[in-house]
Order: sequence, then C-alpha cells, then structure tokens
Amino acid sequence: MDNIIRSYTEDVESVYHTWFLNDDSRLKGFRTIRKSLLNVIREIEAGEFGNDFKDSSLETVITAISEQKQLFEGAAHAFFWKPKLRIPDIYENDVNKRAFGRFLSACLDTASEAQVLAEIHKLDGLGIKGLGPAVANILYFLHPTLFPPFNTAIVNGFNVLFNRKMKLGSWQAYLEMRDVVMEQNKLYRDALSKDLGAIAGLLYEIGSNRMVIAENAVQVLESDREKQTKANSKRHKEVMQDELEENTHTEMQYYLAKLGRSLGYRVWIARNDHNREWNGERLREYSLKELDLPYLTKPVYETVSLIDVLWLDQNNTIVSGFEVEKSTSIYSGILRLNDLSISVQGNHHFYLVAPESREREIKAQLLRPSFRNLDTLSISYILFKDLRCDCDAMCKFGLDVSVLHKICKAV
Repeated sequence: MDNIIRSYTEDVESVYHTWFLNDDSRLKGFRTIRKSLLNVIREIEAGEFGNDFKDSSLETVITAISEQKQLFEGAAHAFFWKPKLRIPDIYENDVNKRAFGRFLSACLDTASEAQVLAEIHKLDGLGIKGLGPAVANILYFLHPTLFPPFNTAIVNGFNVLFNRKMKLGSWQAYLEMRDVVMEQNKLYRDALSKDLGAIAGLLYEIGSNRMVIAENAVQVLESDREKQTKANSKRHKEVMQDELEENTHTEMQYYLAKLGRSLGYRVWIARNDHNREWNGERLREYSLKELDLPYLTKPVYETVSLIDVLWLDQNNTIVSGFEVEKSTSIYSGILRLNDLSISVQGNHHFYLVAPESREREIKAQLLRPSFRNLDTLSISYILFKDLRCDCDAMCKFGLDVSVLHKICKAV
C-alpha cells in the first residue's frame, strides 16, 4: 500500500496534483457549493423549487461540483430529471422534495458525524426512487473529512484495491465502503490527508485503470491496454489544457495589475497567485505584500483575499475588483464580488473578465433574479480579447478606473 500511495502522490498528472493540491480552485468550490445549497434549501422550504433539474438552484450546486476536475466529471447525471422513469423523484413529488430539503439542511447545519449518518438512514428509509448515494458528492463538500465522494470509478478502484465486490447504487454499499476507506485513511493519513478527497482520488485513478497495480495488472494487460493509453492521453490533454487556462488566467491578472499600477492605484493580486509569472515577471512584483482591510470579518477577508485582482486608492480603499473566469464557475465569481460589495462602503464597480466563448453564460448569470435584485452589486464584464488588445493604450491614455468604460459591457 505504501508503494501504491507513493506512486499516486508522485505522479504529477494524477488527480492528487491536478485537483486535490490545487487549493485555490478547490477551496473556492467548497464555499460556492455550501452557499448555493442554502438557495436550494430556501427554495424548497418556500415551495419555489421547480419540477426539473435544468435551470434549478440544484443545477448550480451540481455544476459547481462537476467543475471540480476529473474526479467529479459526470456528477450531474444522477440528478438529471428522467421523465419516463420518474427519477430522481424529487422534482414532481412534493413530499420527497421537502424530505430532500430537510436532509440537505440538517447535513449543512451539523458538524456531527452521528447526526449526518442518522440523516442518511432516514433518507434511505424513505425509499425515494432514483435518489441514491450520488448525494454523497454533496456530502463530501460539506464534511470532507467524514464522507468520501462516490462514483463508478471510485467503487471500481475500491473493489480492485481491497478485493471487494461492492456494487454501486445503494446507501448501504456506500456506508460499507466508507467504513473501509475511513479505516485505511486513518492508517495512511500522514501520506495522504485527513481530507478524504485524497484517498478518493487514489481509488479513482485505480478504478479508471489509469494507475496500474498488482491487483488490476492482468485485467489491464488483457483488456484495457488501449483504454489506458487513451485515458493517459486524455489526462495529458486535460493537464495541458489546465496549464493553458492557468497561463491565460495569469496573463489577464498581469494586464489588470499593470493597468491598475499605471492609473496610480495600489494593486492586490489573489494571495495564492503571487508566484505566478507572465512576460518574465512575477505577479507579486505588481501586488501589495499584504492586504490591509481591518474592517472585514475574518471569513469575508479570506474570501476577498482570493479575488483575482483588486485596485485600491492611496487611502487603502477598494476602488474596483476583478474576477478572471477562464473555466471556473461564473456563479462563484459573482458570489465573491457580491461578498466584497456588501462589505465595503462607497460607489464601487466590479468586473468579470472572461473569454468571448463564455459571454452568453455571463449574461445568463447576471440576468438571474437573485443578482438583478441586488442593489449593492454593480457588475460589468470584460472580454479577454479586449483587455489583451487595449491594455497598453489604456495604460498610456487612461486617467482612472473610468477608462474601463471603453471596453466593459453590461447586461
């Protein structure tokens, strides 16, 4: 087991590196998912939750989960409304819908393992058609040290590694698997993490046949050699795409930082990005070393310090904020800017910065009733191509933040 874990943690293209250790993206996802769940619960309690997954508040939650790299790809499938099968039966059955809402609320409001287990047994006892342990993917983002995520690849990896024949689809199977995962993680926690996402990633790598171990070697050699090659190629392309996206993200932060400095503002770049480099320069060369905002509460400060770029005046007052959204959730970026807007005084304007391919998505998100009715929030968006093309001209001729009016768009 030690050698298997070592191979996993040393493989730079494993989900351990591309997802689990990617704190910036992963931790933003945790907050977005938790906050979005409050919307689901509120809508169910108010009788406002719709009769379809599409365009629902639950879709926002599951989409944010699915965006968490390879491990959660396809997480939404279990929640798609399948009218012919009437599953999962939480859209048209009001009793089941309210039970699901109570389950989410109870799990969100407690830190007790025993309480969550009791809620799982209660939910399972209701026998809601089609609502199985795929919900564990939500539980993971509420209690990452207590409940591992759950999908076909993870179960396959579990069966291979521990010589079991666990089947996907029942809460009983999930809880049995969880007991073993918790026990093994306790033994190897120093090599992995208290967070069960690390060991779940190991099971995923084995179950998807990307990682070959003695227990699955024959199977891989006999029937999955081609699949393994394709999986490695796909993962390599995904890693290359992630790297490209990170480079583009850094490029946009660089332009915003350079422009802010040329306009006379003090610039803050998200604390996790200070060591990123573009055009031969590290972003920290453009950023304040510390973000001094003593009037913010600690939780809000932690969120604000992760906003991609902030411009501040000489009095350390925030003038504007920017969230660069290459592939991450537009919704979560708006939430972070909203947290900032309700925490600072004055007339501020905030910007989403995104590629032109996401313009329709930005418009759709900003037109959501929950955002249109926020008096505290004023958001426009800037396309990558415009910032890239016009940055030098704005640096040369701009006087203050109003220069952005030339390239920003609103809905």
